[in-house]
Amino acid sequence: MSKIKVKEEIEVIDEKLRIESVEIKPKEEIEINKGALGFTDRSYPVKHEKHAFIEQEITLTEEKTYQCSWCDKAFSQNRGLKSHQKTPTEDKSYQCSQRDNTFWRKDNLISHQKTHTDKKPYQCSQCDKAFAHNSNLKARQRIYSGENPYQCSICDMTFSHKQRIIEHQATHTGEKPYQCSQCDNAFSQKSNLKTHKKTHTGEKPYQCSHCDKAFSHNSSLKTHQIIHTGEKPYQCSQCDKAFSRNSSLRTHQIMHTGEKPYQCSQCDKAFSLKHTLEKHLRTHTGEKPYQCSQCDKAFSRNSRLKTHHIIHTGEKPYKCSQCDKAFSSKNHLISHKNTHTGEKPYQCSQCDKAFSSKGTLKTHEIIHTGEKPYQCSQCDKAFSQKSNLKTHQKNHTGEKPYQCSQCDKAFSLKHTLEKHLRTHTWEKPYQCS
Repeated sequence: MSKIKVKEEIEVIDEKLRIESVEIKPKEEIEINKGALGFTDRSYPVKHEKHAFIEQEITLTEEKTYQCSWCDKAFSQNRGLKSHQKTPTEDKSYQCSQRDNTFWRKDNLISHQKTHTDKKPYQCSQCDKAFAHNSNLKARQRIYSGENPYQCSICDMTFSHKQRIIEHQATHTGEKPYQCSQCDNAFSQKSNLKTHKKTHTGEKPYQCSHCDKAFSHNSSLKTHQIIHTGEKPYQCSQCDKAFSRNSSLRTHQIMHTGEKPYQCSQCDKAFSLKHTLEKHLRTHTGEKPYQCSQCDKAFSRNSRLKTHHIIHTGEKPYKCSQCDKAFSSKNHLISHKNTHTGEKPYQCSQCDKAFSSKGTLKTHEIIHTGEKPYQCSQCDKAFSQKSNLKTHQKNHTGEKPYQCSQCDKAFSLKHTLEKHLRTHTWEKPYQCS
């Protein structure tokens, strides 16, 4: 094509734009990196520069005449419409050479391949983070600017990233488009599916730098690391308590509202937490999923199993600050402290007696019900207290562990030994009034 013909085409387009009275971007504002381009003909640089100018002018003035028949989007070029109309039903012809990912568009493949390289050319000016994609950088910058341009059409929530609003809208529709290929679980967010898949593979790529623990998700690692730092960034607005986890703060805040949304289907009890309801239900089913590895005992709660384990180790980590006694259970220490203060916070509902520990109150309450749940396996006798059963069983075994230090007599019960010792000391503690 001759220079004259190219010039004539440019003049025709110029005239058309002038007639339509559209403001044209000055040619000198269009930057063309001529040094990065190569040409086989001396006239091509002129043609290329003119073509870039023409294309810029047309882009600014063209109407979006290509309307999508499936949605309200429109495009200025047919190729844009065709690219938009590609759906998941079409073949994904662009295959990643590093993984099994496939894509509908070549530019999506090119964008994806950057994740396999360490190249992150988009640097945030506010922090030291860098990104492989410009869109990720823009999303990051909105964190600092506070801009949330994506508004949900159903509720008032706004988002800084387009993908976030797409995932959010699924919460209104209940749609779960991300299906696990290993099981029948489905998710509303792609990130949740990725996290779930690691439960099948057992993959834990996020390693703690302070200990040997590893996690399947980065957020779990961050939550765990707070244990090492002691940081408690989640402050309750109702009181002065603070927590290391947001979930713990939410759980705590229910105490202020008194809300108990989790109702037991077997009785009239209700609970503020779902997992507390799950624990309670085991009292109806008798389920004891936590098995001791040292003996045949099983427990309905993991905390009780941990407390039981200390029996095998003999460890007593809970020390009293008032005396030299130590306990294997924190609850036992709390009950013991009441003996120093004289406090008896556990009141019987049937009579006026009060007790320093909850366990002692439960033992006492059996007196009112007449219940004898502790049955002897050797005879037909039953007892209201476990300690009484143990004492009785010594009658069957003939065991006499309590030896008198003054003579050769031995006894099966401690208090029987105490009575006997008075025969040696001539102690008479019972005074007639």
